Amino acid sequence: MRKSSSLLKDLIGLALIGVFLYLFFFIDFKEISLDIPSSWLNVNTIFLSIVIEAIPFILLGVFASALIQTFVSEEKIKKYLPKSPIGAIIPAALLGVILPICECAIIPVVRRLIKKGMPLHVGVVLLVGAPILNPVVVASTYFAFNGDPTILYGRFGLAFILCIVIGFLMLLLFDNKNQLRWTKSELQGRQDLELEQPVLQQNKWKATFYHASDEFFDMGKYLIAGAFIASLFQTFLDRSVLMALGQNEVLSPAVMMAFAFVLSLCSEADAFVAASFGSTFTVGSLLAFMVYGPMLDLKNTFMLFAYFRTKFVLVFMAVVTIVVFAAILIFQQLVL
Repeated sequence: MRKSSSLLKDLIGLALIGVFLYLFFFIDFKEISLDIPSSWLNVNTIFLSIVIEAIPFILLGVFASALIQTFVSEEKIKKYLPKSPIGAIIPAALLGVILPICECAIIPVVRRLIKKGMPLHVGVVLLVGAPILNPVVVASTYFAFNGDPTILYGRFGLAFILCIVIGFLMLLLFDNKNQLRWTKSELQGRQDLELEQPVLQQNKWKATFYHASDEFFDMGKYLIAGAFIASLFQTFLDRSVLMALGQNEVLSPAVMMAFAFVLSLCSEADAFVAASFGSTFTVGSLLAFMVYGPMLDLKNTFMLFAYFRTKFVLVFMAVVTIVVFAAILIFQQLVL
């Protein structure tokens, strides 16, 4: 019964994607005479751009998550992680340096690793560090700012230090207690998986694709909801107010952090948007935009609430916001 319902869900999802692609590529909307306000057309354009930009990375994330589910055992994770909770934080930050995963894709990976036995605070380090520290983001930041060392070293130095600090604070606050949100279907799926384990061992790649398809369609609805709300904010938010605050050393970082949260840009592309504000906002506020956005934005907030307990997500959001804002203010005073 579970297999048939899962197959039906996948077929419906594929049909919807097929309809979407047909409308997007083969229908000439210019020939359709509809009296639609230009602002709502702009909402549509921004929404599609966010979704199309994010989907490849979501696919990367759910496939990586499925590989972890199929090929990585709890014993392997426990074997290679340092026994000391504090000692495991720095290796997690270093792991983020080599993972080419943005904030859209990191949530399913971290969730799967925590399910497999990774401590909660270590997962948090990966969650906030990997989307910034990975080599793709390093390259995009370098080209967006023409190799400006202040921006380049400032962004990645702050990200590395702050992901360690945030992980340590979450260890103190939650002491590695389980904060995952388990649904009834997931619990049923765990029982079915244990019963079917001998069969899955014979065809691990098939099991990987089953897990990836389930997680993609499960996560997709939260991406779409977050992208739609972000597109509304981008269209109707009065940016002239933001520009008026751009040169204030205290307010401008806060404004740009809020802007990064609302825009929900992919971390591989946010540096080019930040560079476009270079003549209006301070260097500190640009760093705030590029450090805070990949750690926490509107679309991944939806995913966090879907997969983690509400109290954990609210505390996580508060910790990330306070730590990043305080770090930017300190960085401005000591370095800039």
